[in-house]
Amino acid sequence: MVHYQTHLDTTFAALSDVTRRGVLEQLGSSDASITDLARRFHMSLTGMKKHVGVLEQAGLVTTEKVGRVRTCKLGLRRLEEEAAWIERHHQLWSARFDTRDKIVERLKRKEKTNAHKKRK
Repeated sequence: MVHYQTHLDTTFAALSDVTRRGVLEQLGSSDASITDLARRFHMSLTGMKKHVGVLEQAGLVTTEKVGRVRTCKLGLRRLEEEAAWIERHHQLWSARFDTRDKIVERLKRKEKTNAHKKRK
């Protein structure tokens, strides 16, 4: 279980940054060098290398160096564990909100009935 949580933590930490999510979207369209990504996101080469390193550590991106150019592409991970975790929690929250909605509706009906009885 600890390994599973560590894996989720690494992935969600990688996805928590808007630049890294943008890099993943970009790489979904086509592979790109770190230099191209840095230029697209208006940041230094060093900054982009750090972002790519975080994505690489999470298994979301792979890189390959040919000569002086390091090319990035989407990793092999499909985020299935993360999607399953999100779905379980989505169902949990939906169930709780459904229960809350039923309680609120019951209280509204009771309030309406009490107000109607007071008028008589």
